[in-house]
Amino acid sequence: MLHMKAIVYRTPGASDVLSLVEREIADPGAGEVRVRIAVSGVNPTDWKSRAGGTARATFAETVPNQDGSGIVDALGDDVEGLAVGDRVWVHLAQHQRPTGTAQEYTVVPASRAIRLPEGIDFETAASLGVPAVTAHRALTVHEDGPARLAPGALTGRTVLVAGGAGAVGHAAIQLARWAGATVITTVSSDAKAALARAAGAHHIIDYTQGDLVENIREVAPDGVDQIVEVSLATNAAVDAEVAAGHAVVAFYADDNGDTFSMPIRPTFAKNIRVQGVLLYTVGEPALDAAVADITAALEDGVLPVGEEHGLPLTWFPLSETAAAHDAVEAATVGKVLIRVAEL
Repeated sequence: MLHMKAIVYRTPGASDVLSLVEREIADPGAGEVRVRIAVSGVNPTDWKSRAGGTARATFAETVPNQDGSGIVDALGDDVEGLAVGDRVWVHLAQHQRPTGTAQEYTVVPASRAIRLPEGIDFETAASLGVPAVTAHRALTVHEDGPARLAPGALTGRTVLVAGGAGAVGHAAIQLARWAGATVITTVSSDAKAALARAAGAHHIIDYTQGDLVENIREVAPDGVDQIVEVSLATNAAVDAEVAAGHAVVAFYADDNGDTFSMPIRPTFAKNIRVQGVLLYTVGEPALDAAVADITAALEDGVLPVGEEHGLPLTWFPLSETAAAHDAVEAATVGKVLIRVAEL
């Protein structure tokens, strides 16, 4: 039996519950594929799940990390559309399963391994997953559509992305611009402004300087149609003031607080909708739409990573997965990646 290196934890806790072990390489079952992992992507959800702070299934042993990239190594029965040797990006690898991407080989449902277009490198691929799918969903929940993203889908709309230097913010800026929106983003420093500019934002506002509502209204006097929100606890009142009629505030995290309040009059007078976005419960149709549109965006050269594109990369080896989790928990700017193998 062949063996591989894997990072595992048996009980929730701080990053020191993670350990490097050797395990047998599992075979895929029906409807599953085995992927040899090149790069594992780390997201806030990964350390939160490991810490026990988010809903998680209980397994005797869990390999962390939802996102990754690599090469299809084996197919289970009844798998169509993938072949051994295909280069893929993996998402939701650990959702209700113990088989994340912090290991040399992982087995996932075939629907979680998406073939990469030509020329897309493994670091870009491992940076998609949670950030890009979340951003796609946040941009497609407006009551008047669009339900799908493509060039022209958001033409005439103004999108506000809170926290444009984060991984979800970065993906939202790029996808919204690709779809034709005018993109405004908020940041907290000149360095983060440079990253948002590199990602393609049209207007960048430092929320630590001056009156944020006035500064947003200056560039969007008719209001903002769609808001991709990382910190509703902080920004709810601002969002209500700057929103256009029938705007949607799509929030995907609880940064800076677990409750929010909004002023009632502007919120109901403008028919504002506040929409939660969580990948684990969003449903397969929404995931399928995101995967298809992200693939089209990749084919159009959208969603590149690296500091020159607005998303700096911080690398760790597999043996230092705990340090990678700590880096994400410490809000390292950009994307934290784990180099599992050179493929």
